[in-house]
Amino acid sequence: MAEEQAVLYGVEEGVATVTLNRPERRNAFTPAMLQALRDRFVEAGQDERVRAVLLTGAGKGFCAGQDLSIFGGIPTPDAVRDVVLNYYRPLIESICHLEKPVIAAINGVAAGAGASLALACDLRVMAEDASILMAFSNIGLVPDAGASWFLTRLVGYSRAYEIAISGERVPALRCLELGLTNRITATDALLADAQQWVRYLAQRPTVALGLTKRVMLQATGQDLAAILVAEAELQTQATTTADHREGITAFVEKRHPVFTGR
Repeated sequence: MAEEQAVLYGVEEGVATVTLNRPERRNAFTPAMLQALRDRFVEAGQDERVRAVLLTGAGKGFCAGQDLSIFGGIPTPDAVRDVVLNYYRPLIESICHLEKPVIAAINGVAAGAGASLALACDLRVMAEDASILMAFSNIGLVPDAGASWFLTRLVGYSRAYEIAISGERVPALRCLELGLTNRITATDALLADAQQWVRYLAQRPTVALGLTKRVMLQATGQDLAAILVAEAELQTQATTTADHREGITAFVEKRHPVFTGR
């Protein structure tokens, strides 16, 4: 399969749908695929039509992580460092810097860097037979692509460390209990349920949702005093939007607001 077809992208009803499309390899990553994926998230951020993003995987699995076959054997330390810093880092940063909601619809297993990718998304919905697998320790590696940061902030250090070193799958129901996923759904309803959710978010006040994402990510590394200032600055920015004016007007007129994302 041509690398340009390994990531599918389309925009409809305010939603950009990004699909990992190497089902014959359980959507395992190649460098070109990682670059294409990063480019699609940047494109979604720049496209005014896009107000929310849905990420999923084609076939029976969300993503098996890094395709180790590209190394032609045991990868050298330099090759690993190159992939992590020059491909995974910009991809994960592109998701975090995208000030629009990103939902991962997780089908099958999200393993290794595929799990990292899922955890980098703002929200997750998992099929009832899906799972997350921190597979790194199974091949003598440490979590990468942001996994250690996302996992720890979602479940706390002790549970994150246990998941990281056990090398065992965490099934969907357990992910829900731990806070690794927001929702679980029937396997055959996964995409429909995720689409319904993301379309709802695409009708919400997009700028406010993006600013909320920004300040909540900042809150993980700053003290309360700094966040109180950041909230005031972002709140001031939010009050200049058309969606804020529409929300206030609709409240006064006792009707549902119609947000435009501006």
